[in-house]
Amino acid sequence: MTEFKNTQSITQISENYSRMQKEIKRMVVGNDELMEMIIIAILSEGHILIEGVPGTAKTTLAKACSILSGCEFNRFQCSVDSQPADVIGIQFWNAEEKKFELKKGPVFTNIFLIDEINRMSPKTQSAFIEALSEKQATIDGIEYGLPSPFCAIATQNPMEFEGTFPLIEAQKDRFMFSVNATHLSGEEELEIVRREQDGALNWKKFAATLLPLFSPEGILNDIQYVKNIHVGEDILSYIRDIIMATREHGDIALGSSTRGTIALLRGSRAKAVLESRNYVIPDDVKMIAMKALQHRIILKREAEISGTNSNAVIRQILDSVEVP
Repeated sequence: MTEFKNTQSITQISENYSRMQKEIKRMVVGNDELMEMIIIAILSEGHILIEGVPGTAKTTLAKACSILSGCEFNRFQCSVDSQPADVIGIQFWNAEEKKFELKKGPVFTNIFLIDEINRMSPKTQSAFIEALSEKQATIDGIEYGLPSPFCAIATQNPMEFEGTFPLIEAQKDRFMFSVNATHLSGEEELEIVRREQDGALNWKKFAATLLPLFSPEGILNDIQYVKNIHVGEDILSYIRDIIMATREHGDIALGSSTRGTIALLRGSRAKAVLESRNYVIPDDVKMIAMKALQHRIILKREAEISGTNSNAVIRQILDSVEVP
């Protein structure tokens, strides 16, 4: 663990992110879990894959997070004819200067929302995935580092099949977390109607009231703080046991990769900070496990036929692994 001093107490850091969530809730109804996971992904230096139906305020959430964090935001709408250059950028010839110049793509930002990633061709997906895993983009053989902090939020609608290219398992593994976005509850839908009637769902008006609570430098300091959160040997063993259980479970054909282990550790640290603790407890690990592992396991065919899903199997594992 590296020595690091933060001028803020953990209580102050936790309260800042709690305030961030309260500000977003002035516009966004529901989606508390998704909101928290985006913050955890940022603090964990990870990326998040959101699977589910459209119209669940993903763009609003991401844009609000970027404003409040003082970070730059870009959004890219994927399509079948999207090319790698559309995402990462291109070298072009400047006739006046008589030299090649770099035109950076939208991925060169702090918070990057890439909508319907499964509509991009595998070639373009690969270029984007490199940016996720390496935090750099290779353009004409030259590597360019991405800004820090950098968090990618990718969405895909699993209900659409025509004209889509589903991410392969190795690509999904590059995302630290996966969240299923669902429709709002009846009461939440009623609140949406009320706010619309009162004119409270106007993004431009809402955005004009938002003031940055952080800066990119402040976020980087908080990321470093998270890295220094203490994790006891018993919790480390607990994380190890959960990962090993995914590789030994009877309904799982392919268990979690080692990236899942790292995601559990980093995410649990960030969750502890949001809870104003400078140490990790088993409940932190359990909460993160549901988001860090569901996209990293492949069920056996007979398990899928019987109606079992990844979340149910992960819950079984969490119930069976001994808690320290």
